[in-house]
Formats: sequence, structure tokens, C-alpha cells
Amino acid sequence: MARPDDEHVRVNEADAGGPQPSRLARRLGVFDAVVLGMGSMIGAGIFAALGPAAAAAGSGLLIGLAVAAIVAYANATSSAQLAAVYPQAGGTYVYGRETLGPLWGYLAGWGFVVGKTASLSAMALTVGAYAFPGYERPIGIAAVVVMAAVNYRGVEKTANLTRAIVAAVLIALAIVVVATLAGPDTGLDNIDGLTRGGIGGILEAAGLLFFAFAGYARIATLGEEVTDPTRTIPRAIPLALGITLVVYGTVAVSSLLAVGPDVLAGSNAPLAAAAEGISWAVPLVRIGGTIAALGVLLSLLAGVSRTTFAMARNHELPSWLGAVHPVHRTPYRAEIAAAVVIVAVVSVVDLRGAIGFSSFAVLTYYAIANASAFTQPDSERRWPRWLQVVGLVGCAVLALALPLVSVISGAAVLAVGAAVWLIRHRSGSR
Repeated sequence: MARPDDEHVRVNEADAGGPQPSRLARRLGVFDAVVLGMGSMIGAGIFAALGPAAAAAGSGLLIGLAVAAIVAYANATSSAQLAAVYPQAGGTYVYGRETLGPLWGYLAGWGFVVGKTASLSAMALTVGAYAFPGYERPIGIAAVVVMAAVNYRGVEKTANLTRAIVAAVLIALAIVVVATLAGPDTGLDNIDGLTRGGIGGILEAAGLLFFAFAGYARIATLGEEVTDPTRTIPRAIPLALGITLVVYGTVAVSSLLAVGPDVLAGSNAPLAAAAEGISWAVPLVRIGGTIAALGVLLSLLAGVSRTTFAMARNHELPSWLGAVHPVHRTPYRAEIAAAVVIVAVVSVVDLRGAIGFSSFAVLTYYAIANASAFTQPDSERRWPRWLQVVGLVGCAVLALALPLVSVISGAAVLAVGAAVWLIRHRSGSR
């Protein structure tokens, strides 16, 4: 016998066909959207990807950071231009379907879901690396469960908690800068190896650091939950990206001045390693790293669940994932499913491998976003087409510059997704 809640969900699902008003509650303004975007970015690159980037390029990671920022800006403008016209949950999954065709939209959504599952796994392990070194997996699993429970209650609660997390992380990063610059061994002599790995190493570092900038898309994937999306989204995305870039650059330079690239490359908690020279700062940095990773978990879970929700609504994932909670008005089944998969991945993955795989999948996602924006007519255009070309070429170059295992595994997973889509649609046409 069906419960009243189930009946409510079925009635809402029946409304999914054709043009319709948003089924999710619109509660987020520009400030909240910027905070959610910053919450997805600040923490990932500085507290996790800085180590692998240093291993790839030495102090040349600073050049890689600039390259990643240029590509991210091009991607951000494409996402903002598209989101103003298609303010729906799902981000590039929706944009690709509307502009390039169903297969490209599906590949964008598939790349986002699998790539961000890897991102979430990396962030869960980062929580453990900073909070309880040696117990990364159990602590990471617990963090996923708690953050999923917060998201289950609604996006407004997510925004409120993210605001507090971002404030705490910015304070922690200010402490990092002060502590590293005041360290006993801080000096320009530590910034060496600018050509380590050559151009290839710098591009690999840029691809790994792009992992840090991908959070601005969380704003676009919340397109059905922001107020006045045609105005809010185009303002929030570049603003969140710009603030984050300033923070990243400042912290990266101070960390390199303090300990050099080799120390950063050898640690899963690179900022804690950078602050070792100032004993009082290390616990604060570890607390900041833990909070930052939790903030990314919170925001990315919201983005993954809403893309899953959008794909389920179009019957490209199991339709039961498209259910909306009758009280909290959230895609609660998609939230639970995402959390279960991430817990499973955290149990087996390596932190650096997760970052590389995630970067490849997400760069593919943004390549499709740039191609989609390139096709828009002049009446929908906010930025010139050459900027979308820069974004598309940049995504392709950075994706192919990643470690070989990341390229092979990422391409294989995307190919499997494409094969499943083609088989389903061919059988459906018969």
C-alpha cells in the first residue's frame, strides 16, 4: 500500500514532461551562490592538489596555476552565458542536450557525475589526511555520511553551513600565509625548479590544479534553486572564481617560499607540511584543512545529486532517482545514492589518483560547455566566441597532459558511458 509521501512524489514526477516551473525551491541570491561556489573551490586545490602539482612541475606550479585559471575563466564565462538561457538543474548536461544534441548532453552529465564522485572521494580522504593522519578512509566515510545528511535537509541549510565554513577556511588560510612567511627557513631560495618537467610538467600541474577551480559549476547546477537566475548566475560565477584565484595564488607563493616544492610534493597534507616551522600554526592548519574539505564535500554533493536528478528526470538514469522530497523539496534519492557510491569509492581509491581521474572527466565536461556556448546565437551571447575556443582547446590540452593512467582510465569510463547510451537508444528506436 502506497504511503502519502509516495503519492506526493508521483504527482510531482508526473509534472516532469514538457515546460514546467521549477520543482525545487528558489532561495539563493548572489551572495549565497558565490559562497556555494567558493565552498566548492577553496580547499580542494590548496589543501589537496598543491602536492601533486608540485611533484609535476616544482615551483613551476605557479605557472600551472595561472594556466588553469585562464582555462577556468573561459569555462566560467561559457557556463554563465549558458546558465542565463537554461537556468535548470543539471548544468552542462542540460546545455549540451539543448545545443549539441542528447548524446553530448549525456556525456557531459556522465562525465560530471563520475568525475565529481572521484572529487568527493579525494575530499573525503583529505578530511582524514588533515584530521587524523593514518585513518583517512574511516574518517572520510564518516564525513560523507554527515555531509549527505545536511544536504538531505535542503539547499538553504547547505548555503548557511557553507557560509560559515568558507569564513573559517579563509581565516585558516590567513594563518597559513602568516605562519609560512614567518617560518625560519622561508626565502626566495626555496622557489626553484621552474622548469622541472618542462612544458609538459607545467601543463600537468595546470590540469591537476584545474581540479581546484571546478567548483564554480556548482552555481550553474543549482539553476533551479537561485532567485532570478538570468541575473544571479552570470554575476556569481566570475566573482567566485576571481576571489578564489587571489586566495590560491597568495597561499601557493607563501608555501613555496616556506618549504619549497619537494616538501609539498611529498605530503598528502601539503599546507600542514608548509607550516611545520611554526609549531603553534600546525594544529590550526590541520583544523582549517579539515573544515575546507568538509565544505567541498557539502557543496559537491549538492551538485552531483542535482545532475543525477536532472538525468533521471530525462530517463537517462533510473527514474526513481528523480524523486523530490515532499517536505524538504530536495532530490533526496539522488542524494542518498551519491553518498552510497562515494563511500564505496573512498574505501579503495588513492588520493592522487582520484584527483587525476576527476580532472580528466571534469575537463571533458567543460569542453562540452565551451562547444555548447560557441553555438549560441548573438542574441544569447555575453562573451566573444574566441573565448570559448580558448576554453575548448585549453580543456583538451590540459586533459591530455594529465598522468597517463588518469587519461586512460578517464577515457575508458567515458567510452563505457557513451556505449551504454548508444545501445539503449538504438534498442529504443527499434
